[in-house]
Amino acid sequence: MKMLRRWYDAWRRSRLGTRLALGLGVLALVVFAVVGTVMVGIMKGYLNDRLDEQLAKTQISQVPSLRTTHGGKPQQAYGWFSAVFSVRNGDALPQVGGSLPPDTKALEKVAEDATQTEVLRTVYIEDKGTYRVRACPIEPSRNIVLVSAAPQADLDRTVSQLVMVEVVAFLLALAVLVIAGRLVLRRGLRPLSDMAGTAHDIASHDLTTNADLPVRARANGGGAEVEELRTAFNLMLAHLDSSLVARREANERLRRFIADASHELRTPLTSIRGYAELFRYAAANEPAERESHLSKIREETQRMSVLVDDLLLLARLDAPETEAPLRLVDVDLAELITDAGEAFAAGRPDHPLTIEPLPEGVVLQADPVRLRQVLDNLLANAAVHTPPGTAVTLSASVSGPDVLLRVSDAGPGIPPEARERIFDRFYRVDTARTRGNGGTGLGLSVVLSLVSAHGGTIEVASVPGATTFTVRLPLRRP
Repeated sequence: MKMLRRWYDAWRRSRLGTRLALGLGVLALVVFAVVGTVMVGIMKGYLNDRLDEQLAKTQISQVPSLRTTHGGKPQQAYGWFSAVFSVRNGDALPQVGGSLPPDTKALEKVAEDATQTEVLRTVYIEDKGTYRVRACPIEPSRNIVLVSAAPQADLDRTVSQLVMVEVVAFLLALAVLVIAGRLVLRRGLRPLSDMAGTAHDIASHDLTTNADLPVRARANGGGAEVEELRTAFNLMLAHLDSSLVARREANERLRRFIADASHELRTPLTSIRGYAELFRYAAANEPAERESHLSKIREETQRMSVLVDDLLLLARLDAPETEAPLRLVDVDLAELITDAGEAFAAGRPDHPLTIEPLPEGVVLQADPVRLRQVLDNLLANAAVHTPPGTAVTLSASVSGPDVLLRVSDAGPGIPPEARERIFDRFYRVDTARTRGNGGTGLGLSVVLSLVSAHGGTIEVASVPGATTFTVRLPLRRP
């Protein structure tokens, strides 16, 4: 049992090519054994039939003359025994003139059974071996029987030689088949070995410092199945490569986001702490300054509250499966735009606002609070990043199944190098801009996330003297 277990473990540890070659060898061995057995059986049956036919011809040619002589001397063949028996009272007695072995019991038994019909039988004669015996009646009325026995030694020797030839030939063919099959399989499985080498290269690649996977399975050949596997393997590597790059970029964005958020929160907290110290000092020495310090503390607290609210909203929009950030209802587009425009005109009187004619009766499915936040942020962005007196335009139109919202200004425009990052969190086009006149850097990030949550897109087009943000939203959610 232990030996079988060791053999099984060795088989499992062997290479695929070796296992296939050995399996092919075992299959070939079974086929050779079956073919050899069938061939030996056919040859042995053929030789037995020929021997039986020869015995029959020899006896048939002798029967007429033996009837005339009433059992005279039968013809003798080399190595054969041939004799005439007279069966009396159930006992077979050999006649004079025949050729018989020292032990005639087996021949006598055949003669006793052949008084009325011919008998073919294989018998063993002591000290002589196996013989094929044929007995036929010469004179049935007198129970005279002719018995002829031919040795089967030559036949058995021929069959044994055939078996030896088959065994040698099959073993040579099996050896050639296994060796050639192993070489062919090794060549055919080489692409798999190449892919295994590629996998080892990836395993030795330090993904903590560099997420790029430049290695690919490059070999050719192996057939359609191997080519399909190679293609799937390379697609998997490409997917892993893109996933690792995306993960690295996400981690980098998260790191930058945390650093920026910490910086943005640290500044108002520092201001609050400073004004609190001043308030304590003013409370003891300058009571008249307390209201001024309290106003500054409230202002910084409000600014920090807005920043925290924006961060919380972005976090919810990034994980909509945990908490739905939108409450979708039917929204009248003209009413929503009119309210946003009136609020902007009241809060930013130094930026003249033009609301172009709005389509009547357009209702879209959206969250009115969040969609209003999108318009407020875009309008505020236009006011913050343009000098006083810059004209701002708000418009809307219907394009097929979508609604297009546009916020345009006649300001200095956005530099080309900043357009790709304008929606990044905490990114400011003017790095020298302070919070007092530039915001937190989350306004456009919130706009992008809210528009995406509504199933829409946002684009920006800017040249000196004209900047337009275009929001495309579906009328109905799918």
